[in-house]
Amino acid sequence: MFYLALVIMLAVAAVLFVGLRNLLRNGDANFSNKMMQLRVFLQFIAVVVIVIGIYIARSNGAG
Repeated sequence: MFYLALVIMLAVAAVLFVGLRNLLRNGDANFSNKMMQLRVFLQFIAVVVIVIGIYIARSNGAG
């Protein structure tokens, strides 16, 4: 679960940097918008995975 959360968080950072780079280079505004929408979606998935991981850890007596 830890590695899944780590991969998703790295994906969030990568999408953020791609969107910002495009925005700062005066690229296509629609592409930047899509990247930011994807970032928000990935952040939601990351939060869900982290909450599930905490729930599993607590139910196994690790906290």
